[in-house]
Amino acid sequence: MAQDLPPQGGYESIQYKRNLPARGFRPRNYFFGAGLIMVYGWYKYAIGIHELNELGREKMWSRIYLTPLLQAEDDRDQIRRHWADQDREQELLGRKTKVYHSDRHEDPLDFGTKITNACTDLRGARRFVRPTYSITPSNVTK
Repeated sequence: MAQDLPPQGGYESIQYKRNLPARGFRPRNYFFGAGLIMVYGWYKYAIGIHELNELGREKMWSRIYLTPLLQAEDDRDQIRRHWADQDREQELLGRKTKVYHSDRHEDPLDFGTKITNACTDLRGARRFVRPTYSITPSNVTK
C-alpha cells in the first residue's frame, strides 16, 4: 500500500488567528501626547513661579516705600501719648514732673539748641534715647 503524502505545494494554511484591526493609536502617539501634556504643565508651573516671585518683589518694595509713612504715624502716636501722659501727670500731681532728678534728660519735644536726651553709642554716633515714663518722687526718704 502506498503511503499518503502531502499534495504537491503543501496543504493550505489554516487560519487560526483573527484579523482584527488594532484598537486605538500607536504607542508612540500615546507617549508623544503624554509628553505634550507634561510640557504644558511645566510651562504653566514656571509661569506661576515667576508670577509669585513678582508678587513677592512688589510686596517687598511696597513695604519699603510704606515704612517711613508707618514710622511717622507711629512717631505721631508716641508724641500724642507723651503729651497725654504729661497732661495727666500735671492734672494728678499738680506740677510737671521730670523723669530723672537732673536736667540731663529733658522733654524730647524740646526743640532747643542742645540735644539733652541723646547719647553716644560705641561708634560715637549720637542717638535718641526714649525717656521712661515712670514717676519717681522728688523727695527720697531713706
